[in-house]
Amino acid sequence: MKKGILLGLLCIGILLASCAQFPKEQQEPAQLSNLTFGVVKSKIIKGQTTQEEILKIFGSPNIITKNKANNEVWNYSKMSYRATSGEDNRTGIFWNGSRAVSSTTTASFDLIVIFDENDVVIDYSVISAKF
Repeated sequence: MKKGILLGLLCIGILLASCAQFPKEQQEPAQLSNLTFGVVKSKIIKGQTTQEEILKIFGSPNIITKNKANNEVWNYSKMSYRATSGEDNRTGIFWNGSRAVSSTTTASFDLIVIFDENDVVIDYSVISAKF
């Protein structure tokens, strides 16, 4: 009788262990940025938005240059990388083992703003990629 109870408890333990999920490693939360397509589209108006307003919204640009027409060009770049990894342990009646689980995501966002001689936006472009 005791052997039957022990065998039953063992089977229940094995079945419960096969349903267990182990948490993935946690990453630090990403720092939020105003440099998004939605903010760019809603805040930059060609012929109206000034350099001062751009500075208030996005801060200092990563690169400042001049183009062939001698207009000032500001470049903002944002790159993000997220990696998660862990182990997926599986135990059952007919198998026992684990497998490595990982995923990565890389995203880049570039904003290029061109100003006229009065420091007003002439044009801007956005380049965004996620892979």
